Amino acid sequence: MSWIEAIVLGIVQGLTEFLPVSSSGHLRITSAIFFERDAGASFTAVTQLGTEAAVLIYFAKDIWRITRVWLVGIRDRSVRSSLDYRMGWYVIVGSIPIGAFGFLFKDQIQTAARNLWLVATTLIVFAFVLAFAEYWGRQTRTLANFRMSDGVVMGFAQAMALIPGVSRSGGTLTAGLLLNLTREAAARYSFLLAIPAVVMSGVFSLGDVFEPAAPGTSVPSVAQMVVATVIAFAIGYAAIAWLLRYVAHHTLYVFVLYRVALGTLVLALLMTGTISAT
Repeated sequence: MSWIEAIVLGIVQGLTEFLPVSSSGHLRITSAIFFERDAGASFTAVTQLGTEAAVLIYFAKDIWRITRVWLVGIRDRSVRSSLDYRMGWYVIVGSIPIGAFGFLFKDQIQTAARNLWLVATTLIVFAFVLAFAEYWGRQTRTLANFRMSDGVVMGFAQAMALIPGVSRSGGTLTAGLLLNLTREAAARYSFLLAIPAVVMSGVFSLGDVFEPAAPGTSVPSVAQMVVATVIAFAIGYAAIAWLLRYVAHHTLYVFVLYRVALGTLVLALLMTGTISAT
């Protein structure tokens, strides 16, 4: 991997991780168009540690409060009715689907799921699903009304993002809107829900990132991996604040249009043979 590739991909990861446009899809597309090779699923997983570090810092007070109350609630029944205690369980249970599917389909995620025909198609298809959720969702519920069933549904939605192009934040936002949550409530739970899955995925992928998973996969040095992850952290931190402000006052249709445009562009490049699907 060249240094320019590592830097560009770190920037792309930081810009797109929290937007409903699929960071893994963007890394795959950027690699194909500008570098004519794939950085690999493990590179994506490790750079996500940078963006998740941004989440940990940005939501540090919330995370500490939820963790503390959850631990107290294990032995003290008096706090079990609190939102913080329940939120701890919502995040734990909601994380199970992506952990299970990620373990069962690890090989397919690193190979077949990265085919650009699939990435482009999922970008477009799930753009319309997101548009439907934005139009149909009544947005009458906040986190105060959150239930375990909501956590399970959004957990399965997050698991779908194992396919590049779906988008982890896009899937969870879509599910949240369909459950009539406000955009801000869905986004906040989405950030918290991502922490266990992304951190574990990144840690388990550390050993794989320096070995090519398939022919044509670029391999970063340790220094390049560190730099890309730090860049993703810095840009991702700014993106969190921006997205929370944006979803509080704007619809998600701009992301729908962007996904359709990008997916259509990739399909056109594939059809003309400009880029390779694998």
